[in-house]
Amino acid sequence: MKIYNTLARRKEEFATRDPGTAGIYVCGPTVYGLIHVGNARPYVFFAVLARYLRSIGYDVKLVENITDIDDKIIERANHEGMAPGRLAAAFSRAYVDDTLKFGLERPDVEPKATEHIQEIIDHCRRLVDTGMAYESGGSVYFRVDRFAGYGKLSGQKTGQMKHCELVREGEAKESPLDFAVWKASKPGEPSWESPWGPGRPGWHIECTAMSLKYLGQSFDIHGGGRDLIFPHHENEIAQAEAVSGGGFARGWMHVGMITTKEEKMSKSVGNIFLLREFLKQYDPRVLILFFMGAHYRSPLEFSEVNLEEAAGRLERFKNCFWKVDSVIGETAAAAAPPEGRLLEDSIGLTAQQFEAEMQDDVNTAGALAALFGLVRSINEYAELASAAGSADAGLLGRASDLLRRLLGILGVEITEADYAGKAAPQELLDLVALREQARREKDFAAADAARDRIAAAGYEIRDTPTGPKLVKK
Repeated sequence: MKIYNTLARRKEEFATRDPGTAGIYVCGPTVYGLIHVGNARPYVFFAVLARYLRSIGYDVKLVENITDIDDKIIERANHEGMAPGRLAAAFSRAYVDDTLKFGLERPDVEPKATEHIQEIIDHCRRLVDTGMAYESGGSVYFRVDRFAGYGKLSGQKTGQMKHCELVREGEAKESPLDFAVWKASKPGEPSWESPWGPGRPGWHIECTAMSLKYLGQSFDIHGGGRDLIFPHHENEIAQAEAVSGGGFARGWMHVGMITTKEEKMSKSVGNIFLLREFLKQYDPRVLILFFMGAHYRSPLEFSEVNLEEAAGRLERFKNCFWKVDSVIGETAAAAAPPEGRLLEDSIGLTAQQFEAEMQDDVNTAGALAALFGLVRSINEYAELASAAGSADAGLLGRASDLLRRLLGILGVEITEADYAGKAAPQELLDLVALREQARREKDFAAADAARDRIAAAGYEIRDTPTGPKLVKK
């Protein structure tokens, strides 16, 4: 298996620190508001990655944090006139509630920054002890110019950086590039006691402390949205390796941005679509198929056209399973089924293609294409079986079982309840019976009229050796 490593800027063989296990840390949301569709993409992708790795035998530990103390949280809480902790707790619950609707497994660990203050303080102390950080005015800042590898993830050079930490009022930093790992508290802000006085964590330090706590040195994958490469992930590397001398995350995976009209979806731009509101209109599996329809590193345009295309994918899968069940239930076991060699070949080919695409940097778009190849083969065989009045139930069962299993790896679970209501309405079944009676009585005008009414309802009649069958167009 090969995975694109942002740090190396190339695909690399996926070799884990401990054989047979995979440790993954993903930067989760900062909970100062409801999450939007763009926030959901990394959540879904890394859940699918964990599913896939488990399906091929890895023991996976997926850690995804929740940032519940931050400048944005304090600012929003002050605006709302409520305690920052209360606001963060409310939006943390909302985040979990909203993402539960995907039906994916929760991360194995969902740590919160405020629950790991001691680990954060301990790491800050080690940075100060090594001279890589310094105290100033009750805050602690990381000395960027002392870390020789700074910029290696983003490719930026310290002398040419266009983005850096701003010097805010009350700060006394040695360099504008230095960033806070511990912030002195201001009146009315949440604070915790530390060796440098009351304060709270800087944004970047929490992920360094928590990833090392739960996964240890040289864990396998650190992930998040592409917008986190700089400064957040760059600073994480600096904080970790300045203490250990190396050996933070072995590989870095970054998910592309969701765009609207080719502009990044973000709260600051104001072009967000809240996940909660989206899921009132769409099946959550539509959003999963929307995400899976593009390579995870690619930007993805959020548009009605693309969403309707994803909704169409879901319906094609549902219809395929419905057709399999219908054909097996309606055909006679005694008659000879049609030749199934092509479907048999498609089963083997689909399994190989799906595996190859997922092994190639988790190419879910290619994996989906392989599944639709199997859908076409199933549908073609089902049509032949319906016309012949007999089907190889075992063959169709193996094909649909494979389709269901591979879809499940991509986070799309389809059950009989999804297509149980697709049976033709009773009034149409009555029209079929009326047509048959009219044909026996040679009343062809009445038979044609019944057929036309059936066609107007979106169905057609197929005459098979076991009798007429209604098929949705």
